[in-house]
Amino acid sequence: MSHDAHHAAIKLQYQPSLPIGNGKLCLWLFLSTEIMFFAGLIGTYIVLRFGAPPGTWPAPHDVHLVELIGAANTFVLLMSSVTIVLALEAARNNSSGSAKAWMVATFLLGSVFLGVKAYEYKEKFRHGIYPSKPHSSIYDKADIYYLQACRQRLEGIQKELLDLKAASPVEFSEAQKDQLQHCENVLNNLVKFSEQSAAGTTDVLRQQRAMEIVASAIYPRQHSANSYEHLVDHLAAEGAELLNEQTELRKAISEKKSEQTALKEKLPGLEKQEAAEQNADEKTKLTQQVTESKANIEKLAAAITVDNTRLAAIDGRLALHEFLTGDAEKEHIQHGLNDHPDYAFLKLPMKIPSGNMWASTYFLMTGFHAIHVLVGLIAFALVLPMHLGKRRAHVIENIGLYWHFVDLVWIFLFPLLYLF
Repeated sequence: MSHDAHHAAIKLQYQPSLPIGNGKLCLWLFLSTEIMFFAGLIGTYIVLRFGAPPGTWPAPHDVHLVELIGAANTFVLLMSSVTIVLALEAARNNSSGSAKAWMVATFLLGSVFLGVKAYEYKEKFRHGIYPSKPHSSIYDKADIYYLQACRQRLEGIQKELLDLKAASPVEFSEAQKDQLQHCENVLNNLVKFSEQSAAGTTDVLRQQRAMEIVASAIYPRQHSANSYEHLVDHLAAEGAELLNEQTELRKAISEKKSEQTALKEKLPGLEKQEAAEQNADEKTKLTQQVTESKANIEKLAAAITVDNTRLAAIDGRLALHEFLTGDAEKEHIQHGLNDHPDYAFLKLPMKIPSGNMWASTYFLMTGFHAIHVLVGLIAFALVLPMHLGKRRAHVIENIGLYWHFVDLVWIFLFPLLYLF
């Protein structure tokens, strides 16, 4: 009996292992996986960014990232964290109206953030900065493959315009005529000339300079005065060489024309001597002289044609130099032909070192972050119709935890993408 009484006195009490509800526990488990996911993405970006050789990773302005816009958008997202906290406090005080007002403010701030990101995405798409398979318009360096891509792009546009002109000459507008002229100007005087210059010399520095002129004229890195001055220096060095070659060509053409004229003047006399000569041996010699004179005249004519073609190419290149360095165009050219109002329709390939890698990591990280922001906005939209009193405070608290996580991720992304 005493034994039974002793056992009846034992009381068992359940002690929860975690002093939080099931909903919050599930949310923390979910957030822990999200933390690992974004930590992997951000860690990979850090390794790629700071592991790249100096000067080979795009600066923010190279890829149309504006620090002020990013900072303003960061402020918007931080303010949304403040408003969700105020909504929670209002709900705990059983002030449903205030809680709903702060939730609406949070929703609007989040929407503004996404709107700004959409604008930034649009600017990058407009300039051809996006990941693409097998290759986008971005090239890591100015080389023969880059020049080939530029030439193929220009030849494609030229063919389209010429086909339109041939199909309907009357309907071929003045704007299309200007586009064809601009396309041929860039194709012949910028791209093809640089290809020929690079192929026609064994000097590696001159080869690289010829290719860099194309890249800098189309899309100067950092869009700054320093980048423009770098282009001007290349053009000045090339211009001095072209002026010397131009002088030598004109002198050579003049000498060849004089020699050609002398042979033409001498030829009729030789032909008369050949016709009048009775001695077979002498006639054979005269015939050979006449044949050689005619061959030399043809060779000189061909050489003069080649020299004139080269001279015309140099004149076109020097005219392009004047266009690229002229005061009237300086404001436009500082930002490259791809941003020039008359040449932007070309949408030429760009040289941005590590640009494709940057585009892939940027759109991957900011894209996933934008999806998480959108999910948060959907959660806000589902909660807004509810009566946000004290009974719903835990719902706002759980959504707020998720929203703070989204904000925290952006706090890491902003300096990495916009400031370094």
